[in-house]
Amino acid sequence: MKIKKLKVLVMLSIFTLILSACNFSGSKSTSSSEEQNNSGSEPAETQSSQVLNLIEDDDIATLDVMQAHDSISNNVLSNTFEGLYGLDQNSKPVLAGAEDHQVSEDGLTHTFILRENKWSNGDPVTAHDYEFAWKRTFEETGFYAYQFVNAKILNADSISNGEKSPDELGVTAKDDKTLVVTLSDPSPLLPSFLLFSPFFPVNQKFVESQGENYGLEADQVVYNGPFVITEWKHDQGWKYERNENYWGNEEVKLDEINVFVVKEESTAINLYDTGKVDRVEISSAYVDQYKEDPNYSIENRGTLGFLRFNHNNAALSNENIRRAIDMAWDKKGLADVILNNGSSPTYYLVPESAPSSPSGKEFREVNGDFTGTIEDAKKSLQQGLEEIGQDSVTLSILAADATDSRAIAEYFKSQIEKNLPGLTIEISVQPFQRRLELEKAVEYDISISTYVPLNTDPISYLEMFETGGNFNRMDYSNPQYDELIQKAKSELDLEKRYEIMLEAEKVLFEDAAIGPMYQGAVSVIQQPYVKGFVSHPALPEYSYKWITIEGK
Repeated sequence: MKIKKLKVLVMLSIFTLILSACNFSGSKSTSSSEEQNNSGSEPAETQSSQVLNLIEDDDIATLDVMQAHDSISNNVLSNTFEGLYGLDQNSKPVLAGAEDHQVSEDGLTHTFILRENKWSNGDPVTAHDYEFAWKRTFEETGFYAYQFVNAKILNADSISNGEKSPDELGVTAKDDKTLVVTLSDPSPLLPSFLLFSPFFPVNQKFVESQGENYGLEADQVVYNGPFVITEWKHDQGWKYERNENYWGNEEVKLDEINVFVVKEESTAINLYDTGKVDRVEISSAYVDQYKEDPNYSIENRGTLGFLRFNHNNAALSNENIRRAIDMAWDKKGLADVILNNGSSPTYYLVPESAPSSPSGKEFREVNGDFTGTIEDAKKSLQQGLEEIGQDSVTLSILAADATDSRAIAEYFKSQIEKNLPGLTIEISVQPFQRRLELEKAVEYDISISTYVPLNTDPISYLEMFETGGNFNRMDYSNPQYDELIQKAKSELDLEKRYEIMLEAEKVLFEDAAIGPMYQGAVSVIQQPYVKGFVSHPALPEYSYKWITIEGK
């Protein structure tokens, strides 16, 4: 990398400030290392201390499993908490907090026997902690109540509608080690739902002792997973340490993980190049520079990048204008040139990585692409403008203050204004959390959005756009679509269920409800001494419990 000496010094100064502010030393004891050196033994540095240094481009939003609704917080929680099921190294659901799972013949009663485990404060993890946590989501109007409905937990729907009390949720602690979960209908995807943070337990005594402060600071949470958060300097970074009380702590090799919040990619790259961090995800600006590096790789994800349209907007409430915008830009150029990180263009919602039907049908082979030409887009725009009685429209696109999001917004503006005379695009760049707030409030025209699914089943993507759904965030509503989604969730014949989901996607694109962009991948540079770093295609994106540092 050709960088002026002054720039390197500036970046190193920045990193020094980060270390000072976060009090992250990168090792647990400097004095012990000095003693070893003074005694003539092998220097500690050659022993590959089990410390990993990482970067995130934004802060943790919350450490409350009931409130977390962003990928960063969910990644943190999935490495510090553990539910009944977890993901193995091949991204398959396996028993985790439970050691046994028994299912009744009708598929409605699920009995879980818990492992012997402790909270990070020494309290035993009990079935009562699960029952309390799940019911708390409804008692305090948690963000993820809908996940219990999707998982078909008995009475979840009625409780969400205010027809029943949270006490009537289908979860009961039979004793300290036995949790009984009752469903309204059989749910073959139940283990996949149980991977997600709202199904984690929380320590009732500790939660109640913290009151409204629970989850706001590292010491205002107790953990039952492989790691604990011991430091959290807001907007600067946080530190994980190995959880000595975790039942599986013998297979956890890392002692410490330091995570630094770095928004500028150039700073992140310099920290990697100078050996201060061990792994960085890079954008297109650096791919060409590193793609021949043996430490460069591409990790495919189930992430979907798409445009949300505000269906309340005077212009975007028009189907023809939405369709024109979707057809009018080069998505292959977006993936190959602008992102340049292994992502692929999409002309659909359900990605190519979705599992096939029981008979072997592939979702994308059956439904194909939903696309059109630039000429089609121009005709559609003209028709839409006539229908709303205008000859031109100005729209704003909402982007996060991250490199890729900014680049997408600029490329989109250039393409749309070039290919669709009559449309003017303004760019609004907001901090990550503010962008989320505006999107949730549907206070935008067009929003650059990403979605990391709970699992890769097609329903995980399709259910986003049900009327009133938490991830709808654009006020799209079609009763036909809603009916198909509900049928797909209750259909026990898996082949019929697949056909229903295929039809639902067609309805979504007949409405031109969204503007698909790309299926995600990330380009990564990672130091060769980092072994066992596991990335998953869906949430959580990362598991740290198998990582070791070897040969540093």
